[in-house]
Amino acid sequence: MKRRMAALLAVAAVLCLSVPAGERQRDASSRGAWRTAWTASVQGPYPVGYPMGQPKLDLAIPDAGKGAVDQSFRMLVKPSIWGPEIRVRFTNALGTKPLVVDGAYVGLHQSGGAVVAGTNQPLRFNGKSRATIAAGEFLWSDPVALAFARGGPAAPFPGGRDELLKGRKLAVSFHVVGASGPMTWHALGLNTSYLSWPGAGSVGWDEGESRFPFSTVSWFFIDAVDVKARETTQVIVCLGDSITDGHFSTLNGDDRWPDAFARIVDARLGDSVAVVNAGISGNEVVGPDVYAPDRPYNGGPSILDRLERDVLSLSGVSAVVWLEGINDLHTGKKTAKQVEDGMRKTVERIRTHNPDIRIVGATLVSALGSTIGEYGTPEIDAKRKELNEFIRNGGVFDAVVDFDAATLDPATGRLQAAFGPDSTLGGDPDWLHPNRAGYVKMAEAIDLDAVLP
Repeated sequence: MKRRMAALLAVAAVLCLSVPAGERQRDASSRGAWRTAWTASVQGPYPVGYPMGQPKLDLAIPDAGKGAVDQSFRMLVKPSIWGPEIRVRFTNALGTKPLVVDGAYVGLHQSGGAVVAGTNQPLRFNGKSRATIAAGEFLWSDPVALAFARGGPAAPFPGGRDELLKGRKLAVSFHVVGASGPMTWHALGLNTSYLSWPGAGSVGWDEGESRFPFSTVSWFFIDAVDVKARETTQVIVCLGDSITDGHFSTLNGDDRWPDAFARIVDARLGDSVAVVNAGISGNEVVGPDVYAPDRPYNGGPSILDRLERDVLSLSGVSAVVWLEGINDLHTGKKTAKQVEDGMRKTVERIRTHNPDIRIVGATLVSALGSTIGEYGTPEIDAKRKELNEFIRNGGVFDAVVDFDAATLDPATGRLQAAFGPDSTLGGDPDWLHPNRAGYVKMAEAIDLDAVLP
């Protein structure tokens, strides 16, 4: 029996070796489907937005108008799931001139600004090493096989779960040729990435960190990563404002409510479901009326304006969990009815695009007593309660997540005291944003069976 097994294994090895590596890789590429494993909704141009814990970037980006000047970026992102192949979406959505990139690589992040030796692989664009992305556009890279991921080019797809890659980050390195002009970015990244000196040229090939001396907690010029996954893999998009974006969560802690929810999903369903974050700090449902590079807004474009790019164009979306509206009620001075109308239009647009996408409404957490602007007034709280009633009972959503009930202190009408203190910088509560503990509580309040029945 042992001799027969050994013989079979030997024959299998010979058959595998008899097929050229390129053929094996093409065969793997033909299976499965693209699924979005990471996203960061873009805004801009830099420095418009609400970053937290941002180091000074005066040396790295001395002139925001010129933007990046002949320099390289090493952006670190954490895919929700991994696969044998990957592709990256580069974006010039808020640029005013063509963006030229080359010297692009993807590798497994080690620590700091370093990449695990031997994992850095070049990215190409339509077979070429250089790409030009027109102002207002985005561009997917060509797929690249990840030799370090289970199910890579030397193994059949799919390869199953890879426990050792869980929670690991992907390093996306690239060079901006010339001067970029106004830069498209995601301000509140709350994860450290790295930049080279201006004029340093194309250094993304270097797996070390010395060529990337500057740190940032924002993401520039990329907004999505897809992995090749089983066709049955589902993608949940968490859509919203600063509370979804993770304001007050832990810097480099990956403990926003979508992160905590992703861990719950992984424990139950493994890599059959990806959870991605499409929040923008300060975002609104129906405002601003106009958003453009020459008319920017810290909260980014409205949900209606960004829905196509940030949700509908993503790969394999099965469900959307949507928490939003408090900024409209405060900053935009909108009525609850106006926000409700915007929500109806958004839901209708999603269902027109794909009626199979499940849309889950989330109630707004209390901002009563907030120290920021007028968020904490009884008048805004009354509007919030009216909007929550619509979300719970308006019949617009397929299901409801009651974040308000999960975080409220009934005695005060405010967030529970334990959910107040700032987990990012250790500051006092602003009674608008929950902290890490509050985000975990919110994630635990989500009924996964209601999101993916």
